[in-house]
Parts: sequence; C-alpha cells; structure tokens
Amino acid sequence: MVDVGSKAPEFTLKDYNKQDVSLSSLVGQKPVLLVFYPFAFSGICTGELCQIRDDFTSFADVQVVGVSVDTPFSLKVWAEQEGYQFPLLSDFWPHGAVAQQYGVFNEKAGMANRGTFLIDTKGVVRFAEVNGPGEARDQEAWKKAVASL
Repeated sequence: MVDVGSKAPEFTLKDYNKQDVSLSSLVGQKPVLLVFYPFAFSGICTGELCQIRDDFTSFADVQVVGVSVDTPFSLKVWAEQEGYQFPLLSDFWPHGAVAQQYGVFNEKAGMANRGTFLIDTKGVVRFAEVNGPGEARDQEAWKKAVASL
C-alpha cells in the first residue's frame, strides 16, 4: 500500500465518458480523495458511494474520484442510475494497473480492494486505508482527514 507522506503514484485513466483523467490534472486544483472499490452495482460499493453522494457537502473541499476495474460503459450506467456527481474512473486495462500501483489490487479476485487515499495539492498522500472484500469503510475517518488539511 502507498504510505502516508509518500508521493502518490501518477496515473491516467478513462472516465465513464471515455475521457482521459490524470491525477496530476486534479491535484493542482484541490486535494483528491481517491476511492478504490471492487465493482459497480455491488451492494457495499453502491452503499459507500451513495453515502458520499448523499453527504457530498462533507467532501466539498476535495475532488472525490472513484476507481474500479469496471469498463467505462458500466461506470456510466451506474453513475447515471445512482446520480453520482463525481468522476468514476476505469482501471479496466491493463487490468487493475493503477490499483496495483497503490497496493490495493486483489490478484486472487481480479479486483481492487477498498482503498482510500487523500492526496494533497502537492501530490502527497495524507491519509490511507485499505479494507478487504466484504469490509465496508467508516467514512468518518475520511471526513476527519479532509478537515485536517
């Protein structure tokens, strides 16, 4: 896993509109809350991202970005269905390459574990946590990390 205090690995992924999004294009504007999750449409993942959607004002000072190994097409349908107002990025191919960079790729299952990274405007990781399959995250820790920036 990427350690707190280290430089966040750079990446460029397609969003659900198949547009390139790079970490460097985001972190210069505001801190980034990078939220890896296993799969779109799954129960815990939907619950977690809907919790962000429903409490979006708590994350107003950061750019929330979701990342999974799903295709951009799946992510687009899911984002529209759930009304997510933050980008979802596809780590589909090479399969899970960015999740591997961040140390959250689950080789056995072929998916990202629930990794959360708060990256400041200089690209430094200020908060990091990883939850395994089936383990929902406590977003209160995220809110405290965001508030401490």
